[in-house]
Amino acid sequence: MPKLADNRKRLGLALGGAVLAAVTAVTGTAHASTADHGAPHEATQHTSQHQARSLTYGLDISHYEPQYDWRSSSAQFGIIKATEGTDFVDSSFARHWRELGSKGIVRGAYHYGHPANDPIADANHFLATVNSQPAKPGDLLVLDLETTDGKSVEEVNAWAKAWLSYVEKQTGVKPIFYSGWNFANTYGHGLSQYPLWVAHYSRAKGAVTPPADWKTWTIHQYTETPIDQNVSSLTPDQLRALGRKSA
Repeated sequence: MPKLADNRKRLGLALGGAVLAAVTAVTGTAHASTADHGAPHEATQHTSQHQARSLTYGLDISHYEPQYDWRSSSAQFGIIKATEGTDFVDSSFARHWRELGSKGIVRGAYHYGHPANDPIADANHFLATVNSQPAKPGDLLVLDLETTDGKSVEEVNAWAKAWLSYVEKQTGVKPIFYSGWNFANTYGHGLSQYPLWVAHYSRAKGAVTPPADWKTWTIHQYTETPIDQNVSSLTPDQLRALGRKSA
């Protein structure tokens, strides 16, 4: 999911929005480094959570897809990058936010966190940016955490708890926690009260076992090809229930 710090993002994503929309219409985006998506030590038993109901298809997008055509997209939810660290604002955030609002599907904004920074400073930068745009009931808030900045497991975990609890207190919304499977399994203990968005590319969509303390997952990012694609175990209305209660 990182769009500023993630230099591995494909140059091929400079494709036009119409082409990307056509691809997503055929198939179903935050992302962690590719190494984090696999989990060689993960239990081989897959969750059957996805089997009892249909999955909700969605995308996450950033300035790497500045002209993505939401009007032609089959996505039922879209989560877009808003900020990173204490000063970066994604250049396409306002456009994507507006387009998602017009389309009327579930929308969310994510912040790419840096544990080297003060967590409250990171959180306030995110909230100021998101609050500068029109809000709707059901808007989702997300922490994307997939780098340690050289900090220890305990420090990264404490940073995540501080960011998440602060945003929850300020908004009344439990933020969604996003990361790769391995990263979440290592640094995510004690965060299971927050809905999990987990990236795992070596699992079929919806067939992912929750890492760390989580008993279930909310969103599974199952591929980054040709753009980040996700499925949720929740219906669109259930996803909205995780977001803002009022505009």
